[in-house]
Amino acid sequence: MWTLPNVLTVARILITPVVALLPFIEGYWPKLVTLVVFIIASISDVLDGRLARQRNQVTDLGKLLDPIADKLLLLATLIPIYWISQERQDLYGIPVWGSIPLWVCLLLLGRELAMTVFRWYAKARGVIISAGRSGKLKTTIQAIFIGATIAWFAFRDAIQPMGWEGNRFARLWTQFHGGFVAVTLAGALFVTLYSFGVYLYRNRALFNSTSSHSD
Repeated sequence: MWTLPNVLTVARILITPVVALLPFIEGYWPKLVTLVVFIIASISDVLDGRLARQRNQVTDLGKLLDPIADKLLLLATLIPIYWISQERQDLYGIPVWGSIPLWVCLLLLGRELAMTVFRWYAKARGVIISAGRSGKLKTTIQAIFIGATIAWFAFRDAIQPMGWEGNRFARLWTQFHGGFVAVTLAGALFVTLYSFGVYLYRNRALFNSTSSHSD
């Protein structure tokens, strides 16, 4: 039961409080540490699945814990991102968006909840819905958005202590980085809706009382 892939998954669950709490500490170092921990957690999310398949160590425990770990990590990052962007728009304001809208956070989290309920419904009807390409793309774009946003917070916090006010490169990077966060936020929103629509469409026969369809 306690295979290496499962240990990696449990470790990812255990570090979520670190990811959730560190961004609230003043200064850029806590946010840099958060970014590193988040990157490690994202890499482990890819590794545990591959290791489980390569070593023939796919277990029921792993199937249960892996989606829980993914959702906890998303929750642990979205809460501080939303709160910080709302409280300090003067420092962390994102171009176009200004801050991370609450409805976007609720949509990203709501999609995960709805997909979980849909999988349970499908399983009750004898259909296992595995992760598809659109779901993996969604996870990737969301991770890029979250990582870029945490890095944005760290960069904005570092400007004054590093003496970068008025620095030409810092101004250019602010424009590029802020724009990148804005674009990846829009991308995460789009692929979240798109991937859920794909799952519903491919398994639309599940809603028929006389037939079923697997992913």
